[in-house]
Amino acid sequence: MRWAIAQGYRVDNPAGDAIGAALPKPPRIQKHYKALPYDHVAGAVATVRRSDARLSVKLGIEFLVLTAARSGEVRGARWEEIDTRGGEWTIPAERMKSRREHRVPLSARAVEVLDEAKAHARRSEWVFPSARGLTLTSMDFSGLLKSLGIGAVPHGFRSSFRDWAAERTDAPHAVMEAALAHAIRDKAEAAYARSDPFERRRVLMEQWAEYLAGRGASNGA
Repeated sequence: MRWAIAQGYRVDNPAGDAIGAALPKPPRIQKHYKALPYDHVAGAVATVRRSDARLSVKLGIEFLVLTAARSGEVRGARWEEIDTRGGEWTIPAERMKSRREHRVPLSARAVEVLDEAKAHARRSEWVFPSARGLTLTSMDFSGLLKSLGIGAVPHGFRSSFRDWAAERTDAPHAVMEAALAHAIRDKAEAAYARSDPFERRRVLMEQWAEYLAGRGASNGA
């Protein structure tokens, strides 16, 4: 009917908005990011380490995997957010998808990655700076993975971590979701998990680092 009006065949739409209101909304298509099975992640990290890419890119990707963080959170990380002695990375609310501050427990290996980054980027406020001392772009991470033939995008490593945690640990659902900074939608579970299970997340992230190192942790967090 709208086409008929546009062509001059009608001056009104007898259906009005009634038809559109009565029709069901089309289903929302969920986007799945390309990810690796969790038992392939250690090999991917090793491939990245062996590459001739810029050190900050290689370290940034490993840090992203170890922390199960989003690409933008890692690329935008500043030294002022990092407490290596306390083993903690505090991402401010304005840099989080949820718009809530998020604390990330750092495994021993994650701290080693940061120490190596610090030794090579002493004058930059960014933890993983570009060659010009600015933030890396999303293509720096995804482009390297693609060029190395690694069948995953940066965000996909979060899925790999989540699958590993569900299948290889006894970590409660709330702990796994908190590690990914996911909001818990179930009201009963959200009420139960009001406090941030930070120390239990620390155990889980250390297990993940040990698994990637081949020491395989698969017991409860």
